[in-house]
Amino acid sequence: MKFKINAKELWSGGLLVFIGMATVFGSLNYQIGTLARMGPGYFPLLLGIILMILGLLVLVSPEMDRPSGDGLPVLPLKAQLITWALVIGSVMLFAILGKYGGLVPATFFLTFVAALADHRNSWLTALVVGVVLTLFTVAVFYYGLQMQFPLFIWG
Repeated sequence: MKFKINAKELWSGGLLVFIGMATVFGSLNYQIGTLARMGPGYFPLLLGIILMILGLLVLVSPEMDRPSGDGLPVLPLKAQLITWALVIGSVMLFAILGKYGGLVPATFFLTFVAALADHRNSWLTALVVGVVLTLFTVAVFYYGLQMQFPLFIWG
């Protein structure tokens, strides 16, 4: 098994390494601390290191005997643009609804709209994904971790 730089993944791996390095350098502006007494720069430092490692793993992948195609259909440009718009729009919708609507509507619409980005998902599938992930998010972040994010904001 030979290792080489995967040309198909050059941009994504390079971006992960770049973001990881920027995070590491940004974390050095804060006190790092120790494992027993972590400072505000400790978590960003670890996150940046993990991102750089993942980026390097994406860049340097083993050369395996695989078929030339990956078996996935290539979507036309219009479908790709719609998918991108739905995914980016769902994140923007989360930010807006998180501020003005609360955790429940923000999480539901994030997952609902993002699920619709896959052309194989139906409205019912997106609805089920939205409800299940919203319940999971409320259980974990609001009740489990007691995150200070109101469930609903009226007005």
